[in-house]
Amino acid sequence: MPGRCQVLLVVAGLVAGACGGAEGRPGDTSAQPTVTVTAPTTTAPSPPPGEPATASLEALEGLGVRLSELVTLDAPVAMAQRPGHDPFFVAERAGRVMVVDDGQVRPEPLLEVETTTNGERGLLGLAFSPDGSRLYVSYTNLDGDSRLEEYAMGPGVADIDLSSRRTLLRVAQPFANHNGGHVAFGPDGLLYYGLGDGGSSGDPEGNAQDTSTLLGAVLRIDPDVQGEAPYAIPADNPFAGGGGRGEIYLYGVRNPWRFSFDRATGDLWLADVGENAIEEVNHLPLGRGAGANLGWPALEGTRPFDGDPPPDAVSPVYEYTHDDGFSVTGGYVYRGSRIPALQGAYVFGDLGTARLWALAVDGGGGVAGRVDLDVGVDEGTLVSFFEDASGELYVISIAGTIFRLDPV
Repeated sequence: MPGRCQVLLVVAGLVAGACGGAEGRPGDTSAQPTVTVTAPTTTAPSPPPGEPATASLEALEGLGVRLSELVTLDAPVAMAQRPGHDPFFVAERAGRVMVVDDGQVRPEPLLEVETTTNGERGLLGLAFSPDGSRLYVSYTNLDGDSRLEEYAMGPGVADIDLSSRRTLLRVAQPFANHNGGHVAFGPDGLLYYGLGDGGSSGDPEGNAQDTSTLLGAVLRIDPDVQGEAPYAIPADNPFAGGGGRGEIYLYGVRNPWRFSFDRATGDLWLADVGENAIEEVNHLPLGRGAGANLGWPALEGTRPFDGDPPPDAVSPVYEYTHDDGFSVTGGYVYRGSRIPALQGAYVFGDLGTARLWALAVDGGGGVAGRVDLDVGVDEGTLVSFFEDASGELYVISIAGTIFRLDPV
């Protein structure tokens, strides 16, 4: 393992998968619930009238921003906001979901799950249903395997029915790294769940190109419809009719460390952590993500890695080498109002170097270039971003502090 990866393990305590990991127990994803219910997807909402704002290189190069400290917690890794409520909900890696109300952390956690923080494991993601009635958490259990669970929420902002816990997915993890774990609702109202290739180094089990396994893929399910399984397979998922696991939306990923949907266009932006040389950002316009093969492990970014590249592989919209960083952290297309010049830019960073970057994106989804926003957090700690209800962005350092991105 390269030396700087060892530094990352010590400083961050959570590697987003830039390096090979130690061996773990054999993986087995065959013990998934058999899904027999299919349901049509809901219609994605139309973008607002007019063309969504884009950001030029010139505007970004002259932009001044700063990071304003919001609150400090214990190893935060992800955030969510319950629709219709102001407080933030923060996932701490060791298994607690904390409530942050007007800059203050409530003393009692909303929820605690039993997890392990060995390797890249822990409580890794959380999201609320679009109507705010349910909370979804993604974590690794004490055996190190991935779990996706649902809890019912009451009328109060922090009312949770712990007895309502429902396990949607159980996925065995063969190694302690590349667990993925991000969870989010898309503009279609469906639940998206990212899983890495199972870990170690170089995808030794070939999971990312194997559509009979859920590893190395982003899944898409409808938790509102239940039959023999605790969720339904959307009828327009690429393998809903066979040829692969029906839950798979896209595949060929190594470790999708944070993805998001542009609230103005519905486009999917996904950061996939590289192996030895390349970090990549993928842009999948609304309606074009289903069935996308991002190419891993045959491709690392656009470079050949292991085997013949799939003929249908989708190339990243942006990539950078390990001269600039070594573990990409995905962010959001900025749609807030506090920083007008940033409107339409994709803001992201790198876990290791912990600098914030912005991609200038044109109306066709192309990238004109990257600008360093000249702000960042401690090296080895940039673990996640968060977008609030008004479109403002927050930066999460696993060292403990959560920041808001503000104008100078």
